[in-house]
Amino acid sequence: MAYLVYILYSEKLKKFYVGFTSDFEVRLEFHLQGDDLSRFTRRATDWKLYLQLACKSKEQAMKVELHIKSMKSSTYIRNLKQYPELVSKLLERFADLT
Repeated sequence: MAYLVYILYSEKLKKFYVGFTSDFEVRLEFHLQGDDLSRFTRRATDWKLYLQLACKSKEQAMKVELHIKSMKSSTYIRNLKQYPELVSKLLERFADLT
């Protein structure tokens, strides 16, 4: 089963959301529904895919997601999109987890 880390962006909130999944379409629909009051993504309905990173395993996806979240930086996220070599290095860093 393939996993990916995805980054969504809301123009309304000017915020990013980082997650991982094995079924992006289902997960995106979950975020866009906004029914669950405890979810961060319910605060907007304009979430768009900003970037996705294909991972080799669930463990790698979890580690990559945690790393991006721990950076707490929209600049870091923008740099991931602007400089593809950063994505490659990030995936390599956590590749041994598979």
